[in-house]
Amino acid sequence: MSRIGKRNILIPENIKIEIESNTVSVKGPKGTLSRTFSKSIKFIKVENFISVQRLDESLMSSQLHGLSRTLLANLIQGVSAGFEKKLELRGVGYRAQLDKTTLTLNVGYKHPVIIAAPEGIVLKVENNTNITISGINKELVGKVAAQIRAIKPPEPYKGKGIRYLNETVKQKVGKTGKK
Repeated sequence: MSRIGKRNILIPENIKIEIESNTVSVKGPKGTLSRTFSKSIKFIKVENFISVQRLDESLMSSQLHGLSRTLLANLIQGVSAGFEKKLELRGVGYRAQLDKTTLTLNVGYKHPVIIAAPEGIVLKVENNTNITISGINKELVGKVAAQIRAIKPPEPYKGKGIRYLNETVKQKVGKTGKK
């Protein structure tokens, strides 16, 4: 049995969960999320805990057991506390500007890069070089952060580019001069 899958999920007091066959809806102070899970996984709600169980012992249901538990825990955490990722811009002249829901990046190209925030994502810019992406859906927050980082990933010689906060980029040694 999956070590992650057999752990129960604690439901906070301000969260309401509705389970209908293989669709789970979670409602909390930050919003509402729902997800459809595999038919080989069953959710059992007892008081303020939810347990995830497999209906059969097939390889597929074994693989989905821990995944389903983690996805449900992410739904609960998202509607109660939310998720956030932080990016930083490193490089001379690199800056970010926010105009309502539109992020404008100047990262060394001859034109600014414009990104519109999807629905459910909140962008913040601090000091023109730090970008905070927050929302209730963990997948969407990570996807938007990865898309922004992919515009100008950090290069290995000088370290210029967009990186996650506290991300370490291994530096390469440049060319050596002739003797």
